[in-house]
Amino acid sequence: MLKLTSIIIAIVGIAMLYMGGKLLLIGGSPFYVVMAIGLLITAVALFKNKKIALSVYAVLMWIVLAWMIYEVGFDKWQWIPRGDLIGLFGLWLAMPWIVRPLSRAQNPADARGFHPFLGTTVIVIVALVIGMMFYDPYPQEGNITTKRNPSDSNVAQNDWAAYGGTNSGQRFSGLKQITKENVDNLEVAWTYHTGDLRNAEKDATEYTFEATPLKVNNTLYLCTAHNEVHALNPETGEMKWKYQPEKDRSYLQQHQTCRGVSYYAPAADENAAQPAQPAATVAQATAPATCRKRIFNAANDGKLLALNADTGKLCTDFGNNGIVDLSDNMGKIRPHALMETSAPLVAGNLVIVGDSVMDNGFNAGNPSGVIRAYDVITGKLVWNFDPANPESTDPIAADGIYPQDTPIAWATLSADLKNGLVYVPFGNASPDEVGLNRDPNSNTEKFRDALVALDLKTGAFKWLFQTSKHDLWDRDIPSQPSLLDIDYQGKKQPVVVMPTKTGNLFVLNRLTGQPVYPVNQVDVSTKGINGENYSPTQPVSALNFIPDPLSEKSMWGVTPFDQMACRIDYKSLRYDGNPWTPATEKGSIVFPGNIGVFNWGSVSVDPERQILIAAPVRLAYKYTLIKRTAETADKRMFTADNTPYWNENFQGDYAIHIQQLSSSLGIPCIAPPWGRMVGVDLTTGKTEWLRRVGTTKNLKTSFLPGRFPIGFPMGMVAHGGPLTTAGDLVFHGATADNFFRAYDINTGELLWQTELPAGGQATPATYMGADKKQYVVIAAGGHGSLGTKEGDAVVAYRLK
Repeated sequence: MLKLTSIIIAIVGIAMLYMGGKLLLIGGSPFYVVMAIGLLITAVALFKNKKIALSVYAVLMWIVLAWMIYEVGFDKWQWIPRGDLIGLFGLWLAMPWIVRPLSRAQNPADARGFHPFLGTTVIVIVALVIGMMFYDPYPQEGNITTKRNPSDSNVAQNDWAAYGGTNSGQRFSGLKQITKENVDNLEVAWTYHTGDLRNAEKDATEYTFEATPLKVNNTLYLCTAHNEVHALNPETGEMKWKYQPEKDRSYLQQHQTCRGVSYYAPAADENAAQPAQPAATVAQATAPATCRKRIFNAANDGKLLALNADTGKLCTDFGNNGIVDLSDNMGKIRPHALMETSAPLVAGNLVIVGDSVMDNGFNAGNPSGVIRAYDVITGKLVWNFDPANPESTDPIAADGIYPQDTPIAWATLSADLKNGLVYVPFGNASPDEVGLNRDPNSNTEKFRDALVALDLKTGAFKWLFQTSKHDLWDRDIPSQPSLLDIDYQGKKQPVVVMPTKTGNLFVLNRLTGQPVYPVNQVDVSTKGINGENYSPTQPVSALNFIPDPLSEKSMWGVTPFDQMACRIDYKSLRYDGNPWTPATEKGSIVFPGNIGVFNWGSVSVDPERQILIAAPVRLAYKYTLIKRTAETADKRMFTADNTPYWNENFQGDYAIHIQQLSSSLGIPCIAPPWGRMVGVDLTTGKTEWLRRVGTTKNLKTSFLPGRFPIGFPMGMVAHGGPLTTAGDLVFHGATADNFFRAYDINTGELLWQTELPAGGQATPATYMGADKKQYVVIAAGGHGSLGTKEGDAVVAYRLK
């Protein structure tokens, strides 16, 4: 037993010495070499039956403990890679079957099975670890005390009539039947299965069920990844009708999803219940005799459909028999290069859409990012806002072509109907990570990553605010803007809150575009590839969740070996200590990466109490530029045939290889939490509380068969948005563990949770049923890229 134990410790020590030496040679921490030497000394002494091996190992354990506390304090999750092997070996060496033979080897009469020094050391450290199980240094405790003023805003009530509840994009409901006191009495009211499941051989990898259902017209409406539209009874989940287009299956689709549909009804119709639309500001269309109430779906095949909200039949008076082809006037479009993933905006007599395009597939020839407004009845183009020609918003000529390669707005738009404004969250133009061919003085560059306000009637430009400059990181504005009024520093102001991938939350006056919360310009590096026009500064909002800069000690893992591998990566790659590290041919760390701190789930704002709830993400990525030549212009540089070719950037200067900064086990190199939830008092801009969200349960790993069975509360990535209610609750799914949870909006305290049948990477909605009961509903179908469990469920909850 002693010989075998010594050999195992020696093997681990040699491996650690090899990797630790590599790290030391590139300027990394010397401690792994020290640890390796301690292991080897122990192994040699143990092999020779020397009892001093146990004392040597006890000293090593105390040194490692001191080092762990020095590097990461008392964060138990960060202790894991630094101390797990050392602790396990120490526990084994302290056992009687190791201690007794060594004692007898030194003194045949000594039969003691307890080594005072090592045994005491192990007991102390085990006690310390057990104590740390009940301590977490990360959460920030607090309490939001703002008073509720329901008269201050027009919010979603009995219905959920638009993607964000209303066109203000608040993801807030004035319902309060479900409260902090009774939320633990929620139970499943009904579960509905759409039947629309991924075909593993034909469908896209990123096949996602991200829909937020609408509840309006006494019906629940939702869409699926194949753009089916289902209409359900809100109280029972029974299907009323289903629109089922022909499935266009292709692995080349970059984002096979549908996040929501939109609703229109004439204002005079009983139960129209769409967001308030002042007649003085937004004209109403002349309603037809049939198809008066409409569901609009922007499909991922580049079509805009109008369906009869009562029957599911196409409204034949809209466009061409119910369909507007969004590829019109776009010129030549490569297969699956143009798609719609977000709900269109219905405002007054208009249905307004942006576009999504394939990222970095080709260097040029990518579809335009034009914003188009169509008449809700006829489907006739009313106005278009083209980033390349922002002065001309009159409808394009029938034979005209919108200029290609302009910034796109793939997230849902918002509208201030009282003031007649529509807010467009523009992103980048493809290619996202290379800007060698961009004209710095062009309109195209001006509108990249810009929040733009347009006149709702005409599309005329009002103002813009650029959230990042010369974007080379895929820093699209990914979220629907949220509109509300806040009392900031004693002054009432109408604001728009704009989350970004960088982690900034820009709070702007929504009438002028001027910052309400201060915005500073920070200096960043302009050194990178030749010919690139790097911006010397980038904007940072006073309200932000930009992750703290990484350091070598930020690297993580589940063993010392994958942590050392991550440390070696950290020391080998370029990293400037901020989110704007340029991509390089040798590789760079970009933190946060292209998934962003915020994404399409956006944030939720309670306008009655002026509270913001968000779920910021922390993940680092590795960006590597791969030089192209004339000979390799159309060659795949890092993807295989018959696989998606995203980021190949054919015919460009560089292909762009993007991968998560993770160990060979597929575990993120940065320490948890990877997912957080925060509560912000918007009257002060102060973050009042912060907590981890999500556990490791159901996590798909490369080192275990099946899914991880234990739910360690480490803080997991969340892809989807929060919902807040006047019951002072936050509802949130989205985490990678398949759970749906409710929190106290004041403190962030977890009040209720339930496991969904699949990943809940969606934003929930709430409504009042005809039975006078409040329902909370969420789509649970998983997310292909996150690896959560796939499914086709829609689950509704109500009080017992």
